[in-house]
Amino acid sequence: MKVVANTRSAQGTGASRRLRRAGKVPGIIYGGQGEPTAIEVEHNPLYHALRVESFHASILDMELDGKSEQVLLRALQWHPYKPLVMHVDFQRVSADQPITMKVPLHFVNQELAPAVKLGGALISHVLNEVQITCLPRHLPEFIEVDLSNAEVGQVIHVSQIPMPEGVRPLLHGKEDPVVLTVALPSVKAEEEAAAEAAPAAAVAAAAPAAAPAAKKAEKK
Repeated sequence: MKVVANTRSAQGTGASRRLRRAGKVPGIIYGGQGEPTAIEVEHNPLYHALRVESFHASILDMELDGKSEQVLLRALQWHPYKPLVMHVDFQRVSADQPITMKVPLHFVNQELAPAVKLGGALISHVLNEVQITCLPRHLPEFIEVDLSNAEVGQVIHVSQIPMPEGVRPLLHGKEDPVVLTVALPSVKAEEEAAAEAAPAAAVAAAAPAAAPAAKKAEKK
């Protein structure tokens, strides 16, 4: 995906306000071999690009003053209540330098899982994205999580998700966040628990009634 930007010399609150009135977004590009550079981007093309999921987790081609370089979207500042982008940050990338990104998770085949199809279980998504590290050429737009074999009671952690080639999850220390859980709905779980307890309850109830009968038999 492509972003067209121009350098800007005027900076400060007043200059940024004038840019926004002109339908542009102030921003910055940093990292790589170059110095941090103040830029401006047309608001409407940027706004529409932000509605595309891959724009947030892809290497972008930026045309800056007619010259092309590769960048990542790093930060956004939105207006408190209007659909307006107030500021945008991009980071230059180098082909031989690892990058760290949050990538969306796409859950597939949930309807085929025996736990859902036969057992009526619910799959609860705890995370919808995961932080990964890789070289720019290996950066995926998303990571697919296949749920076709999901089982009741299963808890899937980040470390259990198969990663694409050249990609690894970025975990700190011993942390291993939960991605999703597979569990029966609470009402159904209670009904099953009650059904399992019923035979034992019947035996317990029958025991006191059997005791007097036993005593009568002994007297005879």
